[in-house]
Amino acid sequence: MRIAQVAPLIESVPPKLYGGTERVVANLVAELTAMGHDVTLYASGDSRTSGRLISIVEQALWTVGAPSNDLAYHTIELSRVLRDAADFDIIHSHLDFPAYPYGRVSPTPWIHTMHGRLDAAELQPLYREYSETPIVSISNSQRKPLAGANWIATVYNGIDTTRIPTGSGQGGYLAFLGRISPEKGVAEAIEVARRVGMPLKIAARMPLTNLDNEWVRADWAYYNEQVRPLLDDPLVEFIGEVDDAGKYELLKDASALLFPINWPEPFGLVMIEALACGTPVIARAIASAPEVIKDARTGFLCDTLDAMVAACSRIGEIDRAECRREAEQRFSARSMALGYLDAYRAVADARACGSGLMSDLDDFFGDQPSPNALRHHIDAWAIPAES
Repeated sequence: MRIAQVAPLIESVPPKLYGGTERVVANLVAELTAMGHDVTLYASGDSRTSGRLISIVEQALWTVGAPSNDLAYHTIELSRVLRDAADFDIIHSHLDFPAYPYGRVSPTPWIHTMHGRLDAAELQPLYREYSETPIVSISNSQRKPLAGANWIATVYNGIDTTRIPTGSGQGGYLAFLGRISPEKGVAEAIEVARRVGMPLKIAARMPLTNLDNEWVRADWAYYNEQVRPLLDDPLVEFIGEVDDAGKYELLKDASALLFPINWPEPFGLVMIEALACGTPVIARAIASAPEVIKDARTGFLCDTLDAMVAACSRIGEIDRAECRREAEQRFSARSMALGYLDAYRAVADARACGSGLMSDLDDFFGDQPSPNALRHHIDAWAIPAES
């Protein structure tokens, strides 16, 4: 198939440090090209891919200072994809709802993977307006706020397990990987480690620098008020952001990964990265965690922090080899690619049979797609993206 992958411009594909969606896109492109498909990646110019790269911006936006609103850049990207639409059999967007109007008017079918949370009240009118849009969830739990949407598949995120080393977990420490924000629960991870008396290594991205953004201000307040005072504890080692090599080195020797989330995490890529290293996961039993972790087999699902503390004493019950097998069998890049290929064919077949909504491209745009043509449709709905 001739496949377009439309990636966020926030980070490069793959990201050099933190960046879940971009890492998933990189794994998907690599696997699809290895299968013999003709893949074109729309992304930042500092991306690396085995497919054909079409650069929208020279560098990933967050590497040159986070813009207060990245919608303008993504509007340009989507306009270029639409301009090229006839070159593809399927267009796969990873940009969430801003891409919906483009898929509606495209001569080529689109699918949209939803990588973020879907429960924002202000977005519900938009989701209703585009209820025919073919969308893919990355966990079944992610679907709950939009039960009536046109869900065509759930495809779990996948990783290249052949590139991830396994370890013995003999480092004797707990690990936390993520970003500094209330929903990721780094303060709770520190509390668990202190209560069980185990060292905790934290590899986390600091909040961004654009303080005009209320989400960023909230993250900094959380760091300064709840996290920073705890970092002086001798049990706590704050490492900061790490690249893939540093991440796997940290995970493979950890006794367990702590995943004390406080939000409806759509997937949680770090959980399967830990499993690939053979490292069990101690997670709150909410959102996607029960779909990823098998309780008492590849980790522990906990309703409270007390339960997470108790689970730390049971880490030795987990077979690390089973954790690795679970990653290989359920969360490989190949499994992900096969799932998406099924979705592509289903959408393409539906379009060929005449189902779905299709508008006239010329009537919508005129002779030439404009980068700003859809701004009035989606600017009112722009909110900061979840990572």
